[in-house]
Amino acid sequence: MRVITFEEPGHVRISLESPAELEPGTVRVRTLYSGVSAGTELTAYRGTNPYLTRKWDIDRRLFVEGQTHAYPLSGWGYQEVGEVVEAAPDVADPPVGSLVWGIWGHRAEAVLPAEKLVGHVLPPGADPLTGVFARVGAIALNAVHAADVHLGDQIAIFGQGVIGLLATRLAVLSGARVVATDAIPDRLELARKFGAAETFDVASGSVAEFMRKRVVGADTVIELSGSHLGLHEAIRTVRKGGRVVAAGFYQGDGVGLRLGEEFHHNQVQLVSSQIGGVASWLAHRWDVERLQLTFMELVHRGEVDARELVSHVMSVDSAADAFDLLDKHQSEVLQLVFEFKE
Repeated sequence: MRVITFEEPGHVRISLESPAELEPGTVRVRTLYSGVSAGTELTAYRGTNPYLTRKWDIDRRLFVEGQTHAYPLSGWGYQEVGEVVEAAPDVADPPVGSLVWGIWGHRAEAVLPAEKLVGHVLPPGADPLTGVFARVGAIALNAVHAADVHLGDQIAIFGQGVIGLLATRLAVLSGARVVATDAIPDRLELARKFGAAETFDVASGSVAEFMRKRVVGADTVIELSGSHLGLHEAIRTVRKGGRVVAAGFYQGDGVGLRLGEEFHHNQVQLVSSQIGGVASWLAHRWDVERLQLTFMELVHRGEVDARELVSHVMSVDSAADAFDLLDKHQSEVLQLVFEFKE
């Protein structure tokens, strides 16, 4: 079966894997669509992911000398949807023929524990493409939870890529007044459709100065651009004692991030949000699975139009062209999805 493999930085090919054997408690899922998480996957494509140069010690929660992953890297991608085509005799849920979403990478099929797919069945009539948004939707919801949004809060969301747009929508649903920022006009237009009260083109000036003409500063900023300069401007944008949720995947040294200025003088809270876990103060009642299920329920109810975010559907056989497009023309792509066909 086909699987997307990063052979080395900048080199993608379609390799072949042998299908796994069906075991008790498992189902075989044939992939229909596999979404690309551009920020994370470009780090593998470009060779900048910290796992490639440092070893993640999961027990000590530290990066140490060594290497966690090495090329070739196969099956990256963590937002898939497919059809259950076979089930072990002891499995009744999910049933054969159902469409399910989950995480099994950019590969044509996978054998998965059935218990991991309970609750992941798409309802009748649902667009299968919406299934690729469960994980990125959970990332956005996790950031909104970390922001501790209250009704009437003034929120700025930096970066209106897929996760930023979803965060904008979810913050609006949570009762915030959102100012969405980006440098791409089409994305700012989508942000308005997703409920942003105002938008700001970051190429036109300072978000911090723009916000302070209206209020004393944002109560919270959710930073999703992944830029150190964006993170610094987010810190400048919040009011004294305000919170910045750093939810982007920041690469390399923090050039342009000056912590001796507004961060120091305005006593800014800086909170990290990452899908490996939920905000510590919510961990007694929320987990990543609940984030995913909640987001997909919002999609199925029509409160989040995830399908609007799909800009490219490309054959898996065009993977090399797809990653080249993302690498060189990322502003032209919103959500890219690989389609698997026999």
